[in-house]
Amino acid sequence: MITPSPASTPCGRLWRAAALLALLLLPLFLAVGCASPHPTESSAKDSTIILREGDVLEVAFPNSTNLDTLQTIRRDGKITLPLVGEVYAIEVTPVELQDKLIKLYEPQISTKEITVNVKASSYPVFVTGSVVRPGKIQAEQPLTAVEAIMEAGGPDFIRANLREVRIIRHTKDKTQSFYINVKAVMDGLETRQFYLRPNDIIYVPEKFTWF
Repeated sequence: MITPSPASTPCGRLWRAAALLALLLLPLFLAVGCASPHPTESSAKDSTIILREGDVLEVAFPNSTNLDTLQTIRRDGKITLPLVGEVYAIEVTPVELQDKLIKLYEPQISTKEITVNVKASSYPVFVTGSVVRPGKIQAEQPLTAVEAIMEAGGPDFIRANLREVRIIRHTKDKTQSFYINVKAVMDGLETRQFYLRPNDIIYVPEKFTWF
């Protein structure tokens, strides 16, 4: 008498089929089910610096160096420049301010060339999650998300999910979330940087773990 092997019985075949299905679905589960939810807000890189009160600006005139000046943006949002007087300078990028100054100085200078550089900028940001030293960081100059994570002692490489680092930004009327792939930046695959703004929160999530 021949005794059928467990794998050849109906129950055995059913068990083998279920195991095979589980193996086929495992990669899909890891790719979709275990990942953080797909960002519902902006995942674009904030590669601009927005000027704000307290920023120290170097305004240079390459062909009229006697006009060069170092200015701190006052509480009223203005700076005072030679020949043109007070200029509103907040809530714009350095390039936008440059364009504005070129128009203002057009009757005064022969060449349309003015540069604006941020020399100092002091504001707080917060880093939390899978980093070595979570907490508050006082930025003394324009700061990127990657630089803030490094200021917090760097990521915990065992636990940190650097592909979906979240930036939480509170504005007057809403809260925004931005997702950046810090690993791509650190690996040199992404060259654009995300510049932080005052009171931004950088959250470094943990990788999925099995229990």
